[in-house]
Amino acid sequence: MAKVKHKILVMSGKGGVGKTTVAINLALTLATKGYEVGVMDADIHGPNVPKMLGIEDSHPDVSEDGISPVFVPPRLKVMSLAFLLESKDTPIVWRGPLKMGAIKQFLSDVFWGDLDYLIVDLPPGTGDEPLSVAQLIPDIDGAIIVTTPQDVALLDSRKSVSFARALGIPVIGIIENMSGFKCPNCGELIDLFKIGGGERSAADMGVPFLGKIPIETKIVESSDSGIPFVLEHKSDAADAFETIVDQVKEIVELK
Repeated sequence: MAKVKHKILVMSGKGGVGKTTVAINLALTLATKGYEVGVMDADIHGPNVPKMLGIEDSHPDVSEDGISPVFVPPRLKVMSLAFLLESKDTPIVWRGPLKMGAIKQFLSDVFWGDLDYLIVDLPPGTGDEPLSVAQLIPDIDGAIIVTTPQDVALLDSRKSVSFARALGIPVIGIIENMSGFKCPNCGELIDLFKIGGGERSAADMGVPFLGKIPIETKIVESSDSGIPFVLEHKSDAADAFETIVDQVKEIVELK
């Protein structure tokens, strides 16, 4: 970790808000800007990062120097428990100590090399994995909270903000994912899950609001095909990530 300049946690209060999609596209946007980036998939029970990056059949190299993460062009290194499972259908039936041990290995035994950013994709909630990562990583730059605009998701996102504050982790900001859907035929913006809740929640909690990412069918297609959409498509969502990354860089690098 001494060779990693900036460490950022991506978390959410509940599942299904697109946290992993945000994490990998955030990482790849940084990589396309010339930064050396790592992604650590800390979601032990649902490690989906390799699938979304199209590297689920890859395996890290193991040597006396440690474990070498899987490389994804242009400048991305990835480590996930999914690489080490016998099959894609193998469940992880572990209690807290085993999960903490795996996360500790990802941090200490993986040869990350010199990184500008390490993005840690956490599982939803405030349980064992987020707590372990927060305790094991020194000098975390901050946490990014991903939410959708519905009231239930916003309620849980506020808990994530409180969790970070309780552990002394700065909150970089809140991202509102699935924020409206633009009709591909007429261009009208449809409020499928409401719009603006994340921004209001950020204001209420006194943390930065980083931006809104709209719903786009290409995002689903890209995630399933293993080609992140920020690399493949020019779209409102890709533009939103550009703006979000610029804000994250400004907050983190001026910290």
